[in-house]
Amino acid sequence: MPHVLQPSERERFRFTLNTDGRPHRAENALAVITLVCGVVAFVATFWTSAHMIASWAGTLGFGVGLYSQYISATTPQRSLNVVGLVGSFVGAALGIAHGGFLPHP
Repeated sequence: MPHVLQPSERERFRFTLNTDGRPHRAENALAVITLVCGVVAFVATFWTSAHMIASWAGTLGFGVGLYSQYISATTPQRSLNVVGLVGSFVGAALGIAHGGFLPHP
């Protein structure tokens, strides 16, 4: 079964979250939202003045990511969820440590 391990020359690589062949629009959207929130929260931690963005984006991404992980149907969706969850957690934790959810007085 070596043909299973290597795609044929005429098949091109195609990135898809639907590896089971069925569409999962809601699950895909939630996985992408989790990833985007995680990246935004993580990147916002590089500036201490962006603590509100990191806190809110991280908290939102963590909540959406937990639900998305619960209803995910394929392994690529779960992979995006885990990356987004880690970024969201780190972003929320550092955002809260730098000042929290509200602006400084």
